[in-house]
Amino acid sequence: MQIALYQPDIPQNTGTILRLCACLDVPAHIIEPAGFPVSDRHFRRAGMDYLDQVTITRHDSWSKFEQWRNDGGHRLVLFTTKASGGYLDYRYGAADILLFGRESAGVPDEVVAAADARLVIPIRPGLRSLNVAMAVAMALGEALRQTRNAI
Repeated sequence: MQIALYQPDIPQNTGTILRLCACLDVPAHIIEPAGFPVSDRHFRRAGMDYLDQVTITRHDSWSKFEQWRNDGGHRLVLFTTKASGGYLDYRYGAADILLFGRESAGVPDEVVAAADARLVIPIRPGLRSLNVAMAVAMALGEALRQTRNAI
């Protein structure tokens, strides 16, 4: 299981997600360009000293990430408010990459089209979305529950 962040633009969320990945021993990918430098104090503060404990791969672009993913044969699972399939109903695989878009804009159509699955975390009608760090925690928790306990 791996997490990928498409052009993240809020440093505190990215730091929190990377801390989660460190604690759960899950590799993380950042698809550039990010909306902040890794030296950003908010990013470093949210990630605390956990940033040295997580495997982070930075990809210069979407196309380079896609080339890497296709070479490795990884399935791409996109989390989006525009999906119809619920995240609890999906059968995750241990080699899946869970992809989350920019907090401000999601992902472009090209990225949506490349995903092997598009999932939603249902929320109350009339509300827009969850915080991306919370969405990653919920999705990763379910994916790990399914794959780490599988025999």
